Amino acid sequence: MKTIVAKTEKSFDSARTLPIAFRKKQLSALLNFFENEENALCDALYTDMRRPYFESKIFEIEGGKREIRHILKNLDNWIDVHNNEKNITNNCKDVFFITSEPYGVVLLIGTWNYPLMTILMPLAGAIAGGNCVVIKPSEVAEATSSVISRLLPKYIDNDCYPVITGGPKETTELLQNRFDYIFYTGSSQVGKIIYEAASKYLTPVTLELGGKSPVYVDKTANLKLTAKRILWGKGQNCGQVCIAPDYVLCTPEVQAKLLGFMEDAIKEFYNGSVKTSKDFGRIINQRHFDRLLKLLKNQNIAIGGHTDAAERFISPTILIDVRPEDPIMQEEIFGPLLPIINVRNAQEAIDFINAREKPLALYLFTNDGNVKKDFMERTSSGGMVINDTIMHIVADGLPFGGVGNSGIGAYKGKYTFDTFVHKKSVLSKSFNPLQEKIESVKYPPMTPASAKFIVDVAKSNIVISTRYLTHALMFALGVAVTVSSYYINKKLNEK
Repeated sequence: MKTIVAKTEKSFDSARTLPIAFRKKQLSALLNFFENEENALCDALYTDMRRPYFESKIFEIEGGKREIRHILKNLDNWIDVHNNEKNITNNCKDVFFITSEPYGVVLLIGTWNYPLMTILMPLAGAIAGGNCVVIKPSEVAEATSSVISRLLPKYIDNDCYPVITGGPKETTELLQNRFDYIFYTGSSQVGKIIYEAASKYLTPVTLELGGKSPVYVDKTANLKLTAKRILWGKGQNCGQVCIAPDYVLCTPEVQAKLLGFMEDAIKEFYNGSVKTSKDFGRIINQRHFDRLLKLLKNQNIAIGGHTDAAERFISPTILIDVRPEDPIMQEEIFGPLLPIINVRNAQEAIDFINAREKPLALYLFTNDGNVKKDFMERTSSGGMVINDTIMHIVADGLPFGGVGNSGIGAYKGKYTFDTFVHKKSVLSKSFNPLQEKIESVKYPPMTPASAKFIVDVAKSNIVISTRYLTHALMFALGVAVTVSSYYINKKLNEK
């Protein structure tokens, strides 16, 4: 591990990742990887989770290609040096700007439920930022990890972007090395371990974690569409999605109507047989299957509940009469189980949500404007969707990330680029004699008059556009002459 990391550091120190042409070449190669290896990637995802082909293609393959194209289209603009406006405390001949500086060597650790998206989309942003990246796919999605480690090095620079496989042992060894940035997607429990390791060197991190994403449904919602949209979000990847609806809050009256529509939706989605449907996946491994079965114990099953250990199959399952203290409410479910908890109104739902860790996503189904306003203002979550689920992950222009226990930082599009660069402030001054004369008031010995002048100028907070430097210079010169004349006349009068 040390040898690989040291080699990657040497690559970054050589400045080979800094030219924009190099970055674009690597991004184009990454795009080719998605395009050329689509079948191998979808086959691997099917092997790991029996993920439906179209689901892998839409969410991971096409989603990844779209992200890379967006970066390639906008990279020149993002990487441009940005001049800032200045106020009167800065001389008009000063030049100052913000430049996007790569952090250096990034450690990128992906997770198993979306093993392509959680590795390759952040990788694209890190490459665009000019970094080197040590890539660690999740060992849990074994087939996908194998494809990434075997095929990706054929497309991108191995010295700058090495792929390391393995499990917790290898990850632990990696974390013993010093990195310039760490990007991790996975559970909150492991996220805390990553954060602790990063703290040794005060390494900045992005932690894309999870949590129990709540849904609140009130009587003003279109309950038929609500049922379909909740179950569509819950059914993606067999519920193994960090932003999947985790539990539903509603009144008993809404629950009674919602259950009927949910039953109809499941029949419609899977042609009356979930198990034989090509549109429904399987649980990733036996450990997670057994964990979900334990959560089902002693629960009142309203819909579904069918399981098959040989296939690691669990049907979409709706639970009612669930208590807040039940085991299923103590952890992120990460499977096709959906508890319903009854509340009396929106206020009680808000209190219920706020009494728990901040979720990665919050879903609200209502046509009541006041309820929308209350949830937006009085709850905190990584993201929020009104009258749908999980669609914010594909919405252009929206950052994706958590808050509190659900994560630190965000990415997608320009937010991915910004994640992997340090915004470095640069101020450049000249030795111009006139500029020096104007600014000499800052030097000691400080007099009451010079101190007052500095304070008065600072208080004015006049903003000067960098587009009008000549005008600004004349203005500054006028101020200096006026002030100087004032103090000269004052001294002459005193004599």
